Order: sequence, then structure tokens, then C-alpha cells
Amino acid sequence: MTKVFIDGSAGTTGLRIFERLRERRDIELMILPDELRKDEAARSEYLHKCDAAFLCLPDDAARQAAKMAEDSDAVIIDASTAHRTEPGWAYGFPELSEEHKKAILTGKRLANPGCHASGFVALVYPLREAGLLGESAELTCTSLTGYSGGGKKMIADYEADPRVEGLASPREYGIGQTHKHLKEMKAIPKLANEPVFLPIVAPYYNGMLVTVPLFADQLACGGINDVKEVFRKKYTPENGRVIYKESIDENGFVAADTLADTDGMEVTVAGNAERIILMARFDNLGKGASGSAIQLMDMKFSAEG
Repeated sequence: MTKVFIDGSAGTTGLRIFERLRERRDIELMILPDELRKDEAARSEYLHKCDAAFLCLPDDAARQAAKMAEDSDAVIIDASTAHRTEPGWAYGFPELSEEHKKAILTGKRLANPGCHASGFVALVYPLREAGLLGESAELTCTSLTGYSGGGKKMIADYEADPRVEGLASPREYGIGQTHKHLKEMKAIPKLANEPVFLPIVAPYYNGMLVTVPLFADQLACGGINDVKEVFRKKYTPENGRVIYKESIDENGFVAADTLADTDGMEVTVAGNAERIILMARFDNLGKGASGSAIQLMDMKFSAEG
């Protein structure tokens, strides 16, 4: 039985992981009493006694927890931004490549991808890998998400009375171009430039749609059909939870919440010969957060067991 400790189980991601693991018979959850949640000695003890630990913490606290666990043999899965581009930490997106999958299976320190970044990386990495998109590409990205990604306070604000705070319509944010996911959005696909990134939070609970537009002349290929073929070959059902679909629209409309409460991701290519739209649809709490983190744990322990 795998002993699992969730450090930061009071937050949205931690609670979601806890809810999903508590009924599993192959998991023994190690739960700190409420009065010891911030006790460093108690946390350190659990980080050393468990088989796997999820860090569902702010970045600085996650760095502190990782330091406490330096000599622990536990698998540490960090759901924060702190270690996603750090040496010694495997980027936890196994569908990207055999290299990523191997790093996850052989490593003990795993960084769970960011929700927005998951969609962007899933769309851009294959084109970079195939040589269709250059390192110096200047990209833009729009990401529409449900409000659950904003944490407990945002959830409470939306669920109180959204009309009071003007929350009834979609809201753009991160407009200063300093969003914390930008670092991995540049580093993982090996781009020279961060994209111009526009996240949008809308008044529904969960679900995400990430869009990357391209002009055909940005690509070193024949056009949209070559792009589709890259994704068609890359994201097959045998490869994992990311699946290529020829289309994901319903009568020309693409809803962001269709995969809410699932752990999968759909990617597609739309547009025409001159202007191409790459889209990734998934649950910001599933493949974009807790579902991805649990996938990493299951990969590790199914491989070892």
C-alpha cells in the first residue's frame, strides 16, 4: 500500500487530490492534525515517512518543503510553480516525449505543469520537436478558464453573488505580462521568447480552452495539413491522456467546459491555408492540476510495483 502525504491539503488542489485518493484501497493517506499543518518538524517527519508527497503550497513554502525532503526517498510531486524549470526536477507531462516519460519514471522529484501552460506546451512542443516552428517564433496565446483555478477566495467570490462584484462576464487578467506560467511556457518548448499571453476567467466552475493562433508563413512546412499530421501522429490513445481530434466544435462553437471533471485533453487544428488555430481543451482541475498530479503518482508506483 502506498503511503501518501498531502502537504497543503487545505487548498483547492490539495483538497481535490485528497477527495480523489481517500476512497482508494491501494492508498494510505497520512493526515496531519489541523494544529500541526504548519509545524515544520511534523511536516518533515511525514515527508520522510511517506512513499509519495504532494506539495500543494505557495511557491516559497514548496521550496521550503522540498528542502526539508532533500534526504527523503519519497517521490515528491510539486503542484506549485517553484520547480517546473529547475534542474533535477522532471516536468510532469509524459505525453510530450519518451524523454519526458523516462525522466518521470526514473526520477523522484516531479514538477506538475501549470494549467494554462499544459495547453500551450501540448500545442507548441510537437511543432518545435518536428522542426515546423523555429526557436525564435513570436507567439500569442489565449486561455479561457473556469473560476476554480483562482483558489478558495475566488471561488467564494463567484459563488456568493457574482453580480455584486461585476463577475458575471469573462474577465481578462495577467495583463502586465508577468503571469507565473510564462517561464515554463518558454522553457519547455525551448522558445527564445515568452508568448504574449492573455488568460481569461469566466463565470463557470471548471474547464479550460487554450488557443494558439499562427500564420502559415510562421511554419517551416506546407501548411495546415502538415500541422494536423504532426498532432495526429503525436497524440494517439496509446500515448496517454492527450488525444488529437479532427474537430472539437459544435456547429462552429467551441465550449471550454466540455471536459470538466475528466483527466483528458483534446487537441485540434482549425483555420485555413493562411491562418491556423491550435486548440487544447481540458479541465483546469483535471489534466491541468490534481488529475495530472495523480497521474504522475500512478505512473511511478505502477512502474515500481
